[in-house]
Amino acid sequence: MLRKTLFVLAIASALAACGKESKDPGKGTGKDGKDEKASAAVNLLVSPEDLLTIQGNALASGPVITGSVQPERNADLRAEVSAVVIQVLKENGEAVKRGDVLVRLDETSIRDSLNSAEEASRAASQVLEQSERMFQRMKTLRASGMTSTQALEDAEIRRNNAQSDLSAAKSRAVQARQQLQRTLVRAPFDGIVSERKVSNGDTAQIGKELIKVIDPTSMRLEGLVSADKIGVVKVGQPVLFRINGYPGQDFAGKVRRVDPAANAITRQVAVLVDFNDKEQPRVAGLYAEGRIEAATVSALMIPDSALVKAGDQTYTWKVKDKALQKAVLRIGARDVRTGQWEVQSGLASGDTVLRTPGSTFKDGQKVELTAAKAVPAAAMASSSTAVAGKGN
Repeated sequence: MLRKTLFVLAIASALAACGKESKDPGKGTGKDGKDEKASAAVNLLVSPEDLLTIQGNALASGPVITGSVQPERNADLRAEVSAVVIQVLKENGEAVKRGDVLVRLDETSIRDSLNSAEEASRAASQVLEQSERMFQRMKTLRASGMTSTQALEDAEIRRNNAQSDLSAAKSRAVQARQQLQRTLVRAPFDGIVSERKVSNGDTAQIGKELIKVIDPTSMRLEGLVSADKIGVVKVGQPVLFRINGYPGQDFAGKVRRVDPAANAITRQVAVLVDFNDKEQPRVAGLYAEGRIEAATVSALMIPDSALVKAGDQTYTWKVKDKALQKAVLRIGARDVRTGQWEVQSGLASGDTVLRTPGSTFKDGQKVELTAAKAVPAAAMASSSTAVAGKGN
């Protein structure tokens, strides 16, 4: 019985010793513990290229403008005669030249009307010639006293009526000729077909939409500005904006016109903005958003690469007294010209921050400044030492 009790106590002691060793492995291996302390004591090596000095800069301020990119030259071509669509010669996206035929309408009935009007014009011309000869004859007879004044007046009336009939016949012929020309719908300017609205066989009534042509080189921003901000907007002010579909690309423009009346429902004022550069989007209707540079103010600016976002908090790593300090920031507006953000609080002018902070930095971590070329040389030396040690 005593033997069994001693055996159980020995097993319990061994288990307790194993548990203690597993809880404190560093004490069991002194070499590993030294390595951990050495790695924790290593300073963060940074070069001047890794640092950024916060300075004041000009920040453009002004009202926000939103809208869409629309062409200044656009034509919504509609049917001017009632006819059946025979052929649509252009599709969406095809380039056209001024005068190109886009849609062909049935001209059968209109051509018949033109032929009838031309025949009536020829007949009226012949009647006028006969009436004119009769009138001249009656004038001669009246001068010799061989006819009455009444007969001369009747001849003159017939001549005048023939002239009126001829004018009416010519007018009908001209109108029929114009109607015939309108059966060919042509491009009014060089551009691109943006929307085809009919197909072969459709019946085109007068006023029906047929096809739409735009000039992609005449794009402009048709934007809206809140009425409470419109007082600072003036013609000629610069505008910087971005267009949906062109990520990372900024466009510059200039205010051309400010509408004199606000929208009765939205209480916004339309503002027309011209592009400054020849590089313009080739697609109409894209959403655009930007800011009118009505004024410039001095503000502390920081690039987006130096910011770290964690939830609702934005911070950066400041280098002070050769150590890292976590600086929580309050960020303001973004300058669309440079892409930098306004720092409202958390930093002061002259502070030094890391240009591209990492995810493993800790508050209070020591920083060691080194020359720009010293880091690669040290890295090469340590790499060579490691290779030599590995070879030995």
